[in-house]
Amino acid sequence: MTVTPGDLDAAIASVTACLRDASGRDWSAAPGTGELNAWRTAEHLGDCLISYAGLLIARPSTPRFVCFEAVADQAATPSEMLEFVTVGGGILSATLRTAAPDVRAYHPSGRADLEGFAGMGCVEALVHGEDMARGLGVTLDPPRDVCSRVLARMFPEVDVTGVDPWTALLWATDRTELPGRPSRAGWQWRGAPLSEA
Repeated sequence: MTVTPGDLDAAIASVTACLRDASGRDWSAAPGTGELNAWRTAEHLGDCLISYAGLLIARPSTPRFVCFEAVADQAATPSEMLEFVTVGGGILSATLRTAAPDVRAYHPSGRADLEGFAGMGCVEALVHGEDMARGLGVTLDPPRDVCSRVLARMFPEVDVTGVDPWTALLWATDRTELPGRPSRAGWQWRGAPLSEA
């Protein structure tokens, strides 16, 4: 199962469609990821996606992130924050589609290939989207086939047989509990290709 730029597009589309229903609310007053409010979580998400594209383009020779941060205008509305997320996803997706197939770039979870960066983008979009959706009182319902591919690529060590793929992805990223399964606190995805030991 391969994670593709099309999967990233689908993940971004599902998140923005869900959150658009809450664009009339005050995102600065709604919880997001951790200590961040929903507005800051959207900003973080947009930055992550653009930064991943930057890594694939720059491919620093030392293990480090690119030396920039993408930030939103402080007066940006929730609708404009969704635009920021969409642009970030589009930049990463376009970079994935145009990069040479053998491109690898730094990430703390391992020198990631294109599929790894597509998977990371999907995880970022879906879990931060879920965090914002919960805080804003809306329901994120992403494509299950995308969730299945992302789980298989990014979390190969987890066995989620018989579990709804979206629920399983939320469990793998410590957003929910699954009866009889251990906590995933401190979770980490796999950026490096699965073919590498």
